[in-house]
Amino acid sequence: MWLHSSCFLEFNIPVPTPFLLMLRPRSGRQQWVAREQYVLSPSVPVVEFTDSFGNLCQRLVAPTGKFSVHTSVDIETADASDTAPGAPFVEVQHLPDETLPFLHPSRYCESDRFTEMAASIVAGRAAGYDQCTAIVDYIRNTVRYTPGAGQQIISATELNELGSGVCRDMTHLGMACCRALSIPARMVVGYLEGLEPMDLHAWFEAYVGNRWYTFDPTQASLQGGRVAIAFGRDAADVAIYTQFGDPVDLLSMYVNVEQRPGPPL
Repeated sequence: MWLHSSCFLEFNIPVPTPFLLMLRPRSGRQQWVAREQYVLSPSVPVVEFTDSFGNLCQRLVAPTGKFSVHTSVDIETADASDTAPGAPFVEVQHLPDETLPFLHPSRYCESDRFTEMAASIVAGRAAGYDQCTAIVDYIRNTVRYTPGAGQQIISATELNELGSGVCRDMTHLGMACCRALSIPARMVVGYLEGLEPMDLHAWFEAYVGNRWYTFDPTQASLQGGRVAIAFGRDAADVAIYTQFGDPVDLLSMYVNVEQRPGPPL
């Protein structure tokens, strides 16, 4: 399917402020970027680089006053994520080198604290994809999803204690449990067609059956087109914007995802 996705951010900048943005999706195995637009107002010099996870990042200094970022993209993607019940566990010694960073504990995914819990959740399940499904089902059935309530990032351990969180937090818990079972798991931030309420969304991918598969603790199914913007070990790696220095006010944020009948002309 073809999707048109857009994001608008407006800030009030008290003093010139360095920013790191991560708002450009890249073409890959599951998506193809046909057209994109990236508008800064007022216009300022930008330096783009690719981080260690392959994400497209932009560095800039926002001037004093109101400053806005507006991005949009026309992109071709599948109308549902692939599934593979029974896809096998890949032994660590056979994993590709690039998957290894996603096995370790990270700031918000304390996988070393979930060994017993993860083993209990997946008891009786075939190693690999079916274990990931059991983890997602457990989170969906035991954690209350509260979209719009997550101003502060919380870790997998904190979510496990609180019992409620946003998509980002539930993703942390899913990844921590997967990594506790030696299954590489990485966070994805992007757009999801039909998400209610519409916003940026977080889910995770796990490496089983010799490829990455999508898992989403907040959604009952994997239907709907997805646009991946950024990949990382946890929320610390995939923030769509990071500002440095004095705090700035985010005045407004707007996300829109629409299905298009065909490719852009």
